[in-house]
Amino acid sequence: MKKSAHLLSDISVPAALACSLFLGACATMDQEQKDTAKGAGIGAAAGAVLGGIMGGRDGATKGAVLGGVTGAVGGNIWSRKMEEKRRAMEQATQGTGVEVARTSDNQLKLNVPSDISFDTGRADIKPDLRAVLDQFAGGLSNDPNLHVRVVGHTDSTGSDAINNPLSVERATSVRNYLVDRGVDKGRIEAVGRGSREPVADNATQAGRAGNRRVEIFLREAEMQS
Repeated sequence: MKKSAHLLSDISVPAALACSLFLGACATMDQEQKDTAKGAGIGAAAGAVLGGIMGGRDGATKGAVLGGVTGAVGGNIWSRKMEEKRRAMEQATQGTGVEVARTSDNQLKLNVPSDISFDTGRADIKPDLRAVLDQFAGGLSNDPNLHVRVVGHTDSTGSDAINNPLSVERATSVRNYLVDRGVDKGRIEAVGRGSREPVADNATQAGRAGNRRVEIFLREAEMQS
């Protein structure tokens, strides 16, 4: 029992230190730095536990250091490059109605509403959407590490026999436009969801307009599962 108590004491000191450093640092960090610190803190704590089991206090301390370094790399999955692209797209789409966001799994998402993307029942890209896609493609053609997923959606008006292929055609139109602007076709996935994933009430005109949309996701290759 005494040996177990000593072991827990050996482990708890570096583990607690790693956690306290993480919590104290986050107050002055931006999101990218917080992700890095979070990974470092978790990695350090885990490393301290494993190191303590293997080699007492010295092992715990060494494990905390190694775990912190490894965790920092793993935690920083929203890179500076992705943050720069998010800010650039926010500026490029101001006043267009396009929503630019970072998803919970660290992808850059553009939600493109129907009023600037496609006419009802059509898959031809409107001029306003072309301007957005020009900006989007500008930073992709020379970066093979970035991958795009385009998802087309419709409202519930009409049958699945109409909506399903229409949503695919709209996503494909966006993909083809990006390819024409120099983005490798193999890096772009185009899929349609028909009316199966509404974000608003299809019982209202405004809700149907919100559901007729295209979502464009950008991710770094390392993020693929």
